[in-house]
Amino acid sequence: MELRWKPNVTVAAVIERDGRFLLVEEETPEGLRFNQPAGHLDEGESLLAAAVRETLEETAHRFTPEFLVGIYQWPRPQGDITYLRFAFGGSVAAGIEDRALDSGIVRAVWMTPAELQATRDRHRSPLILQCVEDWLAGRRFGLDLIRHYD
Repeated sequence: MELRWKPNVTVAAVIERDGRFLLVEEETPEGLRFNQPAGHLDEGESLLAAAVRETLEETAHRFTPEFLVGIYQWPRPQGDITYLRFAFGGSVAAGIEDRALDSGIVRAVWMTPAELQATRDRHRSPLILQCVEDWLAGRRFGLDLIRHYD
């Protein structure tokens, strides 16, 4: 049986409050890295539901997606995986006290764009900064752009 190539579909939440963006610091094979709250789309799940779930699991905040920031296709330099990322902008409610974060997540942290620039060598991928730059540039697409059929 021939193996067929397919990208890994992921979602991310781009959340800004008072000039700071919500990120997570997570354990990776390359050491501690920063990322947006993000993760893989589960079978049968809508892109919006995945973004809400991943944000809650990784930050203990309930995320309300309000628009699409962008769609990003990124082949890792190692050449083994291509990610297809759907980044959603929106807002979060106050964090849920004492909610455990996903395994591998060290902490949720709010960072300014300057702090993000200064830590780019610790970003999980170049998509982290690109998503923030696109958000800052005003990229907003209506959620009606996305259709999910059960």
